Amino acid sequence: MDRIDTVKVPKALPRPAAAADVAKVLAAICSRRPRKDLPLDRLRDRVLFETAYVCGARASEVCGLCVEDLDLRLDDEHVRIHGKGGSVRTVLLDDRGYVTLLKLYLARTGYTAGPLFRASINGRGGPLSYDAAHHRWQTYCTAARVEIDIHQLRHAHATELINAGVSIEAVRRRLGHASTETTQLYALLDDKVADAEIRAARRRRDRATR
Repeated sequence: MDRIDTVKVPKALPRPAAAADVAKVLAAICSRRPRKDLPLDRLRDRVLFETAYVCGARASEVCGLCVEDLDLRLDDEHVRIHGKGGSVRTVLLDDRGYVTLLKLYLARTGYTAGPLFRASINGRGGPLSYDAAHHRWQTYCTAARVEIDIHQLRHAHATELINAGVSIEAVRRRLGHASTETTQLYALLDDKVADAEIRAARRRRDRATR
């Protein structure tokens, strides 16, 4: 038996959601410029799911965020995310529209400490559970007529960064992966940047042979 090579089971590639589909679901919750009479739970949901998307964070990590994890100094906004195994990583909030929405949410709730996303509409409950978040996400997906698993938000963010030319190491740190091996799976997906380069090279070759 010692002479038999170990059989390695290939890891399944992550399935990222298309950016357009994510946008449809988020829009089904509310716009980035919500009405003043928008129910607070819908504003909470929009900020919660957009946080998962723009940070590449797990939904469970986002549900566990506290106001104290935010650092909203102008032009240097960050959030501290508590990941698996007690790990902690700091993620840059580099989307201005999202930051504006986050600040609006904080202003409307009046939260200065404690859970960022709370279970009760009146803001007196504990942190929203993963199961509750997952159920609400599926409800919004149904309304938008889009099928996206909540974890695909994280995959979508990672794939967009890879396609934009961000290094594997930078993406690894942002997602909180223990090793680059996991992060490299995203580079195996359909890479729009690589496709564009191949098409350009083929066009140059075709022109040269005419």
